[in-house]
Amino acid sequence: MKSLRLILLGAPGSGKGTQAKYLIDNFGLTHISTGDILRAEVAQGTVLGAKAQEYMSAGNLVPDDLIIKMVEGKLAELKDSGYILDGFPRTLAQAEALDSALESLGQEINYIINLDVADEALISRLTGRRSCPDCKAVYHVESLKSKVEGVCDNCGSELVQRKDDQLEAITNRLTVYKEQTAPLLEYYSKGSKLLVLDGNNDPKEISTVLGEKLR
Repeated sequence: MKSLRLILLGAPGSGKGTQAKYLIDNFGLTHISTGDILRAEVAQGTVLGAKAQEYMSAGNLVPDDLIIKMVEGKLAELKDSGYILDGFPRTLAQAEALDSALESLGQEINYIINLDVADEALISRLTGRRSCPDCKAVYHVESLKSKVEGVCDNCGSELVQRKDDQLEAITNRLTVYKEQTAPLLEYYSKGSKLLVLDGNNDPKEISTVLGEKLR
């Protein structure tokens, strides 16, 4: 089977991480996260990384053109391999720039996968999430409880709720995501590559449906 190249979209809490892992394990795809690329460029001291560090040190967002160059470099490295672009593109401008980069590389995206989840479910998932500050294990107050309430099963540290998992922050994150993603979904719906899956379903069921559509 020809290598798959996918874009994975979904709001915070939609289950992108779970489905990305399924796709990596079952289709042999490389996971591409702009955050990972950015950190690698900075750590390696590349020209692009140095420029990005200037923006981050000043508390500013890294401009689209720098992010696109980093992504293009990563895609060029992969050549004929399959991959998942996770959380990118985030805006219409990034999608258009990505199309140009792919064309120059002679690559093509096979499917854009969007995990559609109701706001109420997203808020419940995120506000109930608890994290271990030491070993980074993640729990949920309803669906994935620790053996001792508020204590990590792995290392015994006190679990915390991250600031970006609090209601006010989540509401803002969802608003921003909708503003950015609505144009993206319209953009990608013009072709036949957009797959919209019901992210409210059980993760294993979603994986099964996804696997059937991609094979």
